[in-house]
Amino acid sequence: MDTTKTPAPNAAEADPQVDLDKSETTQDAAAEAKADADLAAATDADADSALSDADLDDDFAEDQADAEQPGHVGSAAFAIVSAGLSVVALSGSWVAGIVSERASVAARLELSQAADANAQIAAQFVDPWHTTAMVNGVFSALALIIATFVLALPAFSTPERTLPTWVRSVSWAGIGLGALGLLLFVLMYFDLLLAIPKAGAA
Repeated sequence: MDTTKTPAPNAAEADPQVDLDKSETTQDAAAEAKADADLAAATDADADSALSDADLDDDFAEDQADAEQPGHVGSAAFAIVSAGLSVVALSGSWVAGIVSERASVAARLELSQAADANAQIAAQFVDPWHTTAMVNGVFSALALIIATFVLALPAFSTPERTLPTWVRSVSWAGIGLGALGLLLFVLMYFDLLLAIPKAGAA
């Protein structure tokens, strides 16, 4: 009696080729997923590197612009000095007062006892008046020169150099007040503004 059993025709038989294909498909999918992840990480790294380089370039450009932009501290200081000198020339200063008093004392010492009234007037008023006008004229001239120098400075510098608006305004104010001071100096020194008082005939 043959006891050998014949396998059932519907029984599933192991297919090594199918298992190999499935394994290769799984490995390929895993490899593709890993490649995609690596590519995404590399893209993110490149983007971060590009942003970092752009930030560095911007910082370098700003530092370069700051380094190339000249300072205006000296120009601003000279502009303020010119405006101050012109105001002092118009309003008077203790220097003008001291020089005027000295001129008055010196003129009185030169007077003789027989000096007439006109000579005394000249010694007491005219000479100090002219001395005050001369001191104020010197201050006005200095203010005018300094303000003109400040405004003309960019012409002798790089083309990109421009003065701030307020510095130019103060400089123009110094020029205007300085010119007015010089005009008053001429009118006072040459007795064009006010006539010298004269004593009447005895």
